[in-house]
Amino acid sequence: MTPASEAETAEMVASTKSALLIQGGGTRNIGAQNIGTPFSTAALSGVRLYEPGALTIVAGAGTPMAEIEATLASESQRLAFEPVDHRGVLGTNGTPTIGGAVAANVSGPRRIQAGACRDSLLGVRFVDGAGRILKNGGRVMKNVTGYDLVKLMAGSWGTLGVLTEVSLKVQAIPEAAGTVTLRGLDATAATKAMSAALGSPYDVSGAAHLPVGKDGTAVTMIRVEGLETSVAYRTEKLKAMLASTGADIEITHDAATAAQAWAWVRDVTPFHNGAGDVWRISVKPTDGPQVVAAIEARAPGAQVIYDWGGGLIWVEVTADTDVRALVSQGHATLMRASDATKDRLGVFQPEPAPLAALSAGLRTKFDPRSILNPGLME
Repeated sequence: MTPASEAETAEMVASTKSALLIQGGGTRNIGAQNIGTPFSTAALSGVRLYEPGALTIVAGAGTPMAEIEATLASESQRLAFEPVDHRGVLGTNGTPTIGGAVAANVSGPRRIQAGACRDSLLGVRFVDGAGRILKNGGRVMKNVTGYDLVKLMAGSWGTLGVLTEVSLKVQAIPEAAGTVTLRGLDATAATKAMSAALGSPYDVSGAAHLPVGKDGTAVTMIRVEGLETSVAYRTEKLKAMLASTGADIEITHDAATAAQAWAWVRDVTPFHNGAGDVWRISVKPTDGPQVVAAIEARAPGAQVIYDWGGGLIWVEVTADTDVRALVSQGHATLMRASDATKDRLGVFQPEPAPLAALSAGLRTKFDPRSILNPGLME
């Protein structure tokens, strides 16, 4: 099912008598079971409004991410939340869409400075499980209302409604970017270094640690962006501040090299084409090394990437490993695994009873027939 308009979307949802598998470009199918008739928003495409001066863009949910980025780049602007392309790590094909990014609330390394996707979301239009067309928020920043429902839709994975249109604030592409790279730190020292950088006045826009970098050694990366003279000043200050770590420190100002390095982290490139299961764990940054140590003690060979200053941990482990059973902190999502493993362990972290009751109540209100992406809820 591929509706050509919002009205047709509402008609199809209202008249269906079976479950629907909601898809944008089909690049983030992480459900334990692909239950239901595929329902694509691909035809709900196109930039509806773009006001560079107002820093806002409105587009159909099925608009390819590449089109959004090209439109913004033509005015030297970008999406602040640095959306992740999950195709490589999940082994999927298709075309990432702006609606898919919003539905999954995907957010890259710049989240620690600019916030998540939901923090850039100004307004949404969607069709709920009863076939009703709903809208919330505004099309521009000066006309924003009802943030709560807007934020609720970000990260709902299509279980509350089929997004048809989204409105987002954007930002100017900075004049320059610089990366301070520290080599040879262990996870504990790297976390302390990243925390120090993020707590400094130097406006860090990325902080990541790879125990095994491209050259096989541990790499810790700190990014700053802005005016060229400011970036040069801040990177030097960060280098001096972090000298006490004893790491080998270098500064890179080449834009192409920096973009490639941060895309490598953003898209979890080291885990592409792997045979193991991939988990995404959100933790308090200072707990990161302890969480990883607990995993490595009982899952030898685990591979790790730290992003968001240590607050986001990507872990690749041997297939069918229950990572949640190995740690007591954090929120773990099973991103890549066999259907059998996802069915046994569940994709999302089990919610505490009060929160689970609240979530169930919301789904009942927005999807009374339980037809929207039921495979994600089982």
